[in-house]
Amino acid sequence: MAAPSAATRRKLQRKFKLRGFTLKVDALEEAAAFLARFPDAEDDALDLLLDELDKEPLQSSILDRDAVRRVVALLVEADEAVDAASPAATSARSALRVVDSFVVPRFHYDPIKKVFYEHTSRLAIHGEAGDKAALYRDRYQVLLQRLARDIYFSKPAFDTVMTEDDNCEITSIQSLIGCTGRRWIMGVISQLEERQFYLEDLTGAVNTCGFPPLEDREASLSMLMGLDFFGGGVIPTEETVRLSTLEKKAMNDMFVILSDVWLDNYEKTMEKLGVVLDGYDSLEAVPSLFVLMGNFCSRPCNLAFNSFEELRLKEHSRFLFIPGPDDAGPSKALPRCALPKYLTEELQKHIPNAIFVSNPCRVKFYTQEIVFFRQDLLYRMRRSCLIPPTTEETSDPFEHLVATITHQSHLCPLPLTVQPIIWSYDHCLRLYPTPHTIVLGDKSDQKAFKYTGITCFNPGSFANDSTFAAYRPCTKEVELSALES
Repeated sequence: MAAPSAATRRKLQRKFKLRGFTLKVDALEEAAAFLARFPDAEDDALDLLLDELDKEPLQSSILDRDAVRRVVALLVEADEAVDAASPAATSARSALRVVDSFVVPRFHYDPIKKVFYEHTSRLAIHGEAGDKAALYRDRYQVLLQRLARDIYFSKPAFDTVMTEDDNCEITSIQSLIGCTGRRWIMGVISQLEERQFYLEDLTGAVNTCGFPPLEDREASLSMLMGLDFFGGGVIPTEETVRLSTLEKKAMNDMFVILSDVWLDNYEKTMEKLGVVLDGYDSLEAVPSLFVLMGNFCSRPCNLAFNSFEELRLKEHSRFLFIPGPDDAGPSKALPRCALPKYLTEELQKHIPNAIFVSNPCRVKFYTQEIVFFRQDLLYRMRRSCLIPPTTEETSDPFEHLVATITHQSHLCPLPLTVQPIIWSYDHCLRLYPTPHTIVLGDKSDQKAFKYTGITCFNPGSFANDSTFAAYRPCTKEVELSALES
């Protein structure tokens, strides 16, 4: 066996030390040999090894070869057993999990214990006054705990000589009384008086504002101790390693996303949709998923889908239908429930693999987390803008939009008077931890933008511009497409 590289040695020693372990030379070589089995998922494999070592009844924190080998043997045996399982268990279809907004778990943050705990009681659609206050309090607590870990806003562990400009520790507004010099506070924008905006926290308000810094996804996950914020269930670490390897091999898997699709207008949408479906049906590897985002229809979909019966897509692809802002439903408040059954019964007969879900909705593909949201958000956000975005870094409105929602960890940070939200389900619109990919179905021009490792794109309006997008989860590449006029 080749000796581990210096970089691998340093990584192993650092990670084991963080867990309270010290590695002997032979133990380090055993751990390195285990990582070599997973060249595309070394970090996940290392975390799995450490998790299993934590469960072992070890006599000492100084690990020798036997202690590490015992755990490695168990993990290798489990991995080989999974590889011998039925291939159907690892198909693209079984790897795809759709999460409706109304089943996403809700968590509250305890600022005293500094942990999240799950809300276990029933959530009401028609909340009480306290639910509205909890909406803003929970948003605030999620951002504040994230900000407190940022190196620029956290208190140094040891006393050091710091200038006033260096010290950015967050202070509550109540604590500003009697203070001099510059202080940093965290709050939400509120309008306490006509034409006067304030930054308000849980203790008071001042008139200044700014965005909290963004936190890396892995840093957020490390603090959540396995809690399922995304929905779809917690995946064991060993299963994550396996799925991560399969995800990298799924080169042919593709999602096709169309937004602003009018299913009850043949001339504007249905004829063009047929062209798109025929084009992808002719490919050797058909797309795994078609995502269609409304506005779909205002009456039952008695559509001519006869030609669909002859397509291979019917058997090999799934179709995800996400309602738009003008579709039928109980209200305009977010999240919006799936299309009513009376509108979709006929459509379901022609497309057995159709899935009708909420807006927004979430999809987990192997280990990748993807959020879909159909809303004409760019126009509404610009209309509600209090301070014009700076053009120092970019003048692109879509890039400003992406920065806004990711820094605020929320899909729709508009006032409730502009966009109503079901108070008890505001957590369904959170972007915390940040997902791998965010799809914003908007009527504005199609656009793709990578921001701090997050893939964000707008497929454009299919009804108006004949635009759509293809997304390859394996590489996180976006292909912006359009039908020829």
